[in-house]
Amino acid sequence: MNYGKEYSSLFKLGMPVMATQIGIITVAFADTAMVGAYGVNELAAAAFVNSLFMIPIVMQIGFASGITPLIGALFGRDDHATAGRTLRAGLQVNSYISLGLTLVMGILFFFLDCFGQPEELLPLIKEYYLIILASLFPMAIFNCSQQTANAVNDTAMPMWIILSANLLNILGNYLLIYGKWGFPEMGLNGAGLSTLAARWLSTIVILLVFLAAKRYRPYKKEAFGASHVGHIRRIVWRTSWPVMIQSGLECGLWSLGAVVTGWFGKIQLAAYQVINTISQLGFMTYMSFGVAVSIRASNCTGAGDIAGVKRATTAGLHLNTVLAAIASAVFLIWGDNLTHLFTPDSEVLVSAKLMILPLVLYQFGDATQLTFANGLRGTGNTRPFLWVSLIAYILIGVPAMFWLATGLDLGNVGVYYSFSFALFAAAILLYVFFRNTIMKLNHKE
Repeated sequence: MNYGKEYSSLFKLGMPVMATQIGIITVAFADTAMVGAYGVNELAAAAFVNSLFMIPIVMQIGFASGITPLIGALFGRDDHATAGRTLRAGLQVNSYISLGLTLVMGILFFFLDCFGQPEELLPLIKEYYLIILASLFPMAIFNCSQQTANAVNDTAMPMWIILSANLLNILGNYLLIYGKWGFPEMGLNGAGLSTLAARWLSTIVILLVFLAAKRYRPYKKEAFGASHVGHIRRIVWRTSWPVMIQSGLECGLWSLGAVVTGWFGKIQLAAYQVINTISQLGFMTYMSFGVAVSIRASNCTGAGDIAGVKRATTAGLHLNTVLAAIASAVFLIWGDNLTHLFTPDSEVLVSAKLMILPLVLYQFGDATQLTFANGLRGTGNTRPFLWVSLIAYILIGVPAMFWLATGLDLGNVGVYYSFSFALFAAAILLYVFFRNTIMKLNHKE
C-alpha cells in the first residue's frame, strides 16, 4: 500500500489532537509540580484521588468516543440531519451516564476510610475528592461535543478551547494553591477548584460554538431541536458501552495500582503520582494518532472503503511505533531529570527513579493496543472490547499486580511491571479482533 497520503491525513487530523494532549500534559505537569512543591502529603493525597477518578473520567471519555464512528460514517455519506440527531442522542445518553457515575463516586466518598491509606492524608483526600466529583458532568458534555467535532474532521476547534482552558487552569493553580494576588492560600483544594472552573468553562464554550459557528449549522436544528431520537439513543448506547467498560477496566488497573501502592506508604504513593504524570508523555501522544485513526477508519467505513480502514490503521501503527521509540528514549535518558520537576523530596525521587524502567517496558504495548482499539472503534465493532478488558486487565493484569507488588514485595515498582503484562496482552487481542473484523467486512463486499 502507498501510505504517503494516509500519513498526511493522519498528521492533519492528529496534530491538533496532539497539541490538545500536550496542553493536557502541561496542566498535569503543572498540577503535580505545584502541589508537589507545596507538600508531600498534598502530592500523595492528589495521587490517590486522581487515581480513583481516573476510572469514571476515562469511562466517560470511552463512552463519548463511541459516537465518533457513528457521526464519522454519517459525515462520510453527507447525512447531516442524522448526524445532528445522533449528537442530540449522544448528549442525552452521556448526561445520563455521567450522572450515574457521579452518584456512584458520591457513595464511594463515604467509604474512603476503608482503602488503607495513611491516616494523615484522609482530611486532604476527602476535601479534594468532593471538588473533583463536581467536575464529572461538564466533562461528559464536553467529551461528547469534542468527539462530534473530531468525527466531522474538525480537530482544531476543541484544541483551542482546551489549550485556553489549560492556561487558565495553570494561572488558577498559581493563585489558589499559594494564595497569590490577594487570593486565599488553599493548597490542594486550590488546584481542585482551578480544575473544576476550567472544565465548566470548556463545556460552555464548545456548546456556544455548536450553536453559533457556521460550520455546525447543518447539524444545529436536529441537535438542539425537539426531534425524537429514541432509536438513535439505543444505537449510541450499543456502540458506546463496550468502549466505556474497556476504558474503565484499563484505567481501573492504574487506580488499583494507586490503592496497592498506598499500602506501602505515602512516599511510594507520591512517587507513583510523579511517574503517572510523566507516563502521559507517551500515552497522550499515542492517543492523538489513535483518535486520527478512529476518524479516518469511520469515514472510510461510511464510504464503504474497507481497504482504507486497514490502510489508515496500519499507517497509524507506524506513526505510534515511532512515537513509542521516542518516548522510551526520553524516559531512559531524561526520566531522572523529569522526576525532579515535581518534588524536592529525596525519598520520593529515589522511589520514582526505580519505576522508570518498568515505565519504558510497556510503551510499545500501549502504542499498539491504542492503535488497533481505535481502528476497531472506527469500524463500529466495539463488542470485542469487553473480552479484551476481561482477559487483559482482569485475568492477567490484576493477578500480576498482586504477585509482583505484594507477593515479591516490589511495591510501586511491581505495580508498574504488571502494566506490561496487561498492555501487551491487550495489544495482541485487539490485533486479532481487528484483523477478523476486516476479513468479515471484506467478505460482505
